[in-house]
Amino acid sequence: MAKKYGKDEEKLNYAAAVRELKQQGPERVYLLWGPEDYLREQYLVQLKKVCLPEGDDSFSYRRMDGPELDLDALRQAMDALPFMTERSFIELRDMDINRLKEAETFAALLQDVPDYCVVAFVLGADYELDGRLKSVKALRQAAKELKFTNQSQGMLTDWLVRRFAAAGKRIELDAAQRLIFISGELMSGLIPEIEKVAAYAKGERVTVADVEAVANHIPEAVIFDMTEYIAQKKYNTALSVLAELLADKNNEPIAMLAMLGMQMRRLYAARLAIEQDLGSKYLMDACGIKQDYIARKLINAARGYTLPQLIRAVELCAQADYKMKSSAQDSRELLKEVVLRIAAGEEYAAD
Repeated sequence: MAKKYGKDEEKLNYAAAVRELKQQGPERVYLLWGPEDYLREQYLVQLKKVCLPEGDDSFSYRRMDGPELDLDALRQAMDALPFMTERSFIELRDMDINRLKEAETFAALLQDVPDYCVVAFVLGADYELDGRLKSVKALRQAAKELKFTNQSQGMLTDWLVRRFAAAGKRIELDAAQRLIFISGELMSGLIPEIEKVAAYAKGERVTVADVEAVANHIPEAVIFDMTEYIAQKKYNTALSVLAELLADKNNEPIAMLAMLGMQMRRLYAARLAIEQDLGSKYLMDACGIKQDYIARKLINAARGYTLPQLIRAVELCAQADYKMKSSAQDSRELLKEVVLRIAAGEEYAAD
């Protein structure tokens, strides 16, 4: 059975996966999916090079685009012998495996892929497989599954350094960490930000100020900053940040409240770590945080809150979430009210 890299597996070691491909050769069936589409496409390039060293041609390479999967067409493509190359390669893009009705036929087909053929299912970054379905189980049983998720901070930092070096720039460590924090951990999202920051930076060295000036701030990072401003008693700045978030019609109040609730829970855990002298390692394990940079920022911010304030903040977020989903009250006003009450320092009062 092919080695799996599924939802419950550790993060994919991309370099090791490519090394294994080159040393051991390709499997017959692949499932390439997950949110890190940059690495997914890079791996697909490597896979095609191994299968088709002379390049694509109409005899040995077939591509089919979803969402419908034509099993007869797939069978015909699998049966077609490669020409002037050792293998044929079939790329199946954005097939909706969850909606495939002929699961048994599909399973039998996957078990009958010829030795000379490689079939790769390539799913979009937002696609989620339903592991309960027979079609999904059949694909996972037959395929080498590679789920491309965000990489570790160390790997991302090294990659950022190389990308900036290719642009003739040298990025400082704190600037690299800040860029990952405010623009997200996905390489596909970081690439345009790297280009913007590299073009903006006047000298050879890229600083935090350069990153702050032009890099895109994802909502999660903005909300994180807002709670830091509250901790620092910079209430006007915090409310200005909230106003900017609400002014963007793409930001749904329910989603922003969920981010705020998660942030307050993390700050609560950070405050516990402070009071019980547990350190950042406890916080990272308790909250599933992979970056020490984020854990340290949380602990610093948590010093600006009391434990009763954070318990109340978590409670306020939960209450507002219920109201947003069960009443006709204005969601934006509810979000404003929560932030104002957190800023006011409301504390939990035991009955």
